[in-house]
Amino acid sequence: MKKNFYLFIFLFIFFVYNTFSINAQQQKLSLTEVIELAKTKSPRSLLASNIKKNRFWQYKTYLSNYNPQLVLTGTLPNLNRSIQPIVLPDGTQAFVNRSFISNDMQLGITQNLAATGGTVSLSTALSRIDILGGTTQNTSYLSTPIFLSINQPLFQFNNLLWEKRIQPLVFQESEKKYREDLEEVSVNSTDFFFNLLNAQIIYRMATRNKANNDTIYTIAKGRYEMGKIAENELLQLELSAMNSSQQVSQANLDLQTHTLALRNFLGGSNVSNEIVLDIPENIPEFEIDESIAITQAKQNRQAFLAFKRRIIEAERDVAQARRNPQGINIGVTGSLGFTQSAADLSNVYQNPRDQQLLSVNLRVPILDWGRQKARVQTALANEEVIKATISQEELNFEQEILVKTRLFKILRERLKIGLKSDEIAQKRYDITQARYLIGKISITDLTIALNEKDQAKRSYIEALRVFWRSYYELRLLTLYDFENNIRIKN
Repeated sequence: MKKNFYLFIFLFIFFVYNTFSINAQQQKLSLTEVIELAKTKSPRSLLASNIKKNRFWQYKTYLSNYNPQLVLTGTLPNLNRSIQPIVLPDGTQAFVNRSFISNDMQLGITQNLAATGGTVSLSTALSRIDILGGTTQNTSYLSTPIFLSINQPLFQFNNLLWEKRIQPLVFQESEKKYREDLEEVSVNSTDFFFNLLNAQIIYRMATRNKANNDTIYTIAKGRYEMGKIAENELLQLELSAMNSSQQVSQANLDLQTHTLALRNFLGGSNVSNEIVLDIPENIPEFEIDESIAITQAKQNRQAFLAFKRRIIEAERDVAQARRNPQGINIGVTGSLGFTQSAADLSNVYQNPRDQQLLSVNLRVPILDWGRQKARVQTALANEEVIKATISQEELNFEQEILVKTRLFKILRERLKIGLKSDEIAQKRYDITQARYLIGKISITDLTIALNEKDQAKRSYIEALRVFWRSYYELRLLTLYDFENNIRIKN
């Protein structure tokens, strides 16, 4: 008696330990949890985040073009020992030895003028030259205390002005694209989730069917020995039992394959080796207004910003063709400041002298054989093509949203039918199995009921997959949460 008591205690502890050990290795996940893990930990979400950062710093680089640039330049020192040609007072040339060291430093601030396409700069500079050789060292200084210069092209293409219209749209596109990328992760997560869920359900069905077939086969052998069934029916049951074992092996392999695929999609280390998924049967009950879906898509999707940007870029190309560098090209460069030279540093800033520079450069084509006109007409034709293409793309996009919203309503009804069919098929199989065991029906009827039960379960899971994928595709297409009536902001 005492020995049996200790054996009972040992078996109880062993059972509890194994139960907790198995549960510790398992990780239960719902569809929502899988999506949240994918959005925060998966390689695809990390890639989307890095692309967003890259676009942010590209936009910062663009903004810097409109800010003043403070630059320090110089040469410290420049040694020159060479024989070089010089022009003599009578106009002839001679080769002379030159030996000097020069140093110069300039500090300047430059500002681009987006409105006109020109640049303005303000600078100060100091230079020194030391003539080497001879009995004494000859040193002189040149100072430019302040120097203001302007460079303004006329009748030319102003890229800065167009970029000011285009680049903010590009940045806004990147923000919306990031949200779209995360919602696309949700759609992909749904596929991986249901691939594994379907594998788990098929494995459970295969295991249960094997147990049932083994039990029925064992009972059938007894009934055969009693002469109540024919040998042909017994052989059919034996074959069903063998096929069940093979189906369990295949289902187990599929289960491991899809488990590994989901783990890799989620980043591997974020989930355990054994995942148990909950069937997402809590279907949200809400209606989708088609007009709201289209309005939200136009406000939230990157594509509609891209439509606007592409039209502006086409207009820019036309302006660039009309202001082609090979056409009329006039540039004005002017500068105003002070300068002075002296033999020593203490006097180089004394009594500075005025310094003014002005130059006008021009290029006016007289005969180009229609080249400029051809460029402009090509750009105009491309602009019309782009506008027509975008108009068609907008219609296609709206049509896709309308189709998805209407299909979503149908899928919800189809899901309800699938659930009911699954319940009926399961109940019918249970009844058919019980009737077969008491000898009321044939093995053919049992096999048909078994196949219909399994098919109904697979159809129901597939209906769930299609419904939830459509749900997250609608979120992706509109970047709008219809369940909570809020815009998606990640």
